Amino acid sequence: MGMGYILRESLSGFERTKVATLGSMFTITVAVLLLALFGLLWRNTARVEAMARGSIQMEAFIEEPAGEAKIADIGRLLLADPAVESVEYISKERAAEIFREEFGEDIGSILDFNPLPPSYRIFLREEFRAARAADSLSARIAGIGGIGTVNYRKDLLDFIDRQVGSLRIAGLVVGCLIALSALFLVANTIRLAIHARRKSVQTLKLVGASRMFVRAPFLLEGCILGALGASFAGLILHYLLRWLSTVIAGEFAGFVIVEPVFYVCVLAAGILLGAAGSAISVRRFIGDSVSG
Repeated sequence: MGMGYILRESLSGFERTKVATLGSMFTITVAVLLLALFGLLWRNTARVEAMARGSIQMEAFIEEPAGEAKIADIGRLLLADPAVESVEYISKERAAEIFREEFGEDIGSILDFNPLPPSYRIFLREEFRAARAADSLSARIAGIGGIGTVNYRKDLLDFIDRQVGSLRIAGLVVGCLIALSALFLVANTIRLAIHARRKSVQTLKLVGASRMFVRAPFLLEGCILGALGASFAGLILHYLLRWLSTVIAGEFAGFVIVEPVFYVCVLAAGILLGAAGSAISVRRFIGDSVSG
């Protein structure tokens, strides 16, 4: 009888507070949908950040003249640095080819000699792809004998370090505000349900029902509200992402592809919001007034 009673009482709340229930369900749907979109934005921001940081390479130009032994020694010293993942040697001839590919001009037709020095293209380990770590590595490389200058996109790394942190903080603030608005409306719905059933609550108190037994229907009602709202949000998100996948170019299609576990997280977020909102009202409006 216990579980049956709890379930019946939970469902009866939807009948007694129709408008508030629909309002809360709509709010949870919108809130969870926005939270899911923020989650995707967060994930994709991290992916774009990783791609941008991964594109950062250093180029260390070797002072001329430099023999093969000296060039090989420089390569070994570079690879010995813990911040260096790999290196690629660019000879004078290869540098001239790169110049022709990028500018469409043969440097030999412009000058009577090849002024481009040999260099090492340096790829950084993932944990060192930040402005401060790259600055430190650049200074160490510049101190190697035989190295002339070291170039890399310092401005891009500085920009990434500044902006990504700000975007994440802004996303957290907006996400928290959305979640709080959903909590408030769910709590209000449960408060109305408690008020509508105040006589039955008082009766249960008089017959010695446990505190948890009295609270359980309202907590379950909040969970059901959250699950329904999150289900609608998941459906909207699914069809929205399906549509986006048809209009986004192939190389960016991965940004709108989500795994099934993501929808499980969406459902869990809705249930959590519903449970938390109902717990707030139950604690406040039933509280310790029920014996247990």
